[in-house]
Amino acid sequence: MIKALIIDDEPLARSILLEYLIDFPEIQVVKECNDGFEAAKAIAEFEPHLIFLDIQMPKITGFELLELLEDPPPVIFTTAYEEFAIQAFEQHAIDYLLKPISKARFTKAVQKFIAQNNANSSYQQKTKSFIQKVTENNRYIDRVLVRTGNNIKIIPVSKINYLAADDDYVCIYTDEGSALKKNTLSYFEQNLDEKEFVRVHRSFIVRLNQVIRIEPYDKDGHKLILKDKTSISVSKSGYTKLKKALEG
Repeated sequence: MIKALIIDDEPLARSILLEYLIDFPEIQVVKECNDGFEAAKAIAEFEPHLIFLDIQMPKITGFELLELLEDPPPVIFTTAYEEFAIQAFEQHAIDYLLKPISKARFTKAVQKFIAQNNANSSYQQKTKSFIQKVTENNRYIDRVLVRTGNNIKIIPVSKINYLAADDDYVCIYTDEGSALKKNTLSYFEQNLDEKEFVRVHRSFIVRLNQVIRIEPYDKDGHKLILKDKTSISVSKSGYTKLKKALEG
């Protein structure tokens, strides 16, 4: 039996998919979810083999939901979202259904999933690759979602003071405290506005408006003092980038 979730904030859209799935008795819909928060909990609870996912939803988008998952399940998008090229979906073998969804198109997508699932296709890596491509197409992020257990926290980028590498995670610091995000510092370096953030060290990215002063440290070294009194090491290349950003 194939366990599936339907994730869409539109009841009518969910009912249409349920009707179409009558033709696939091997697929059992274990839960319908109205938003990404509910879906994140359901995915952890049911560990579905397949999700039907809308992109434009309240609270968090479908893309943000997938980004939160350690091991994202296979996805068939069900959406009116047209801002990304259809080829991007096809390139990563993640199917999409553009609303309004016809029964014939739905059937084709599900049959494709079943065939590739039987062939042990590596969906997790394809899904992660797709999300990476989507993120790269967005010039700058404006918020970061972090997950602690079943709780999801949204951190606006405008609230971030600095970021620090922490093994396989990045620790995000705000005036309210800190939170861990499973990602790389390089990702944030590429996706935060360089007019506001500078990578001053292999382990640190700082918001420019948090810098109070730069002090000498060790031989030819420097450190930053931030508004919250945090001291951050600055590499030689980081010092060059920092000076250029401050002068610019």
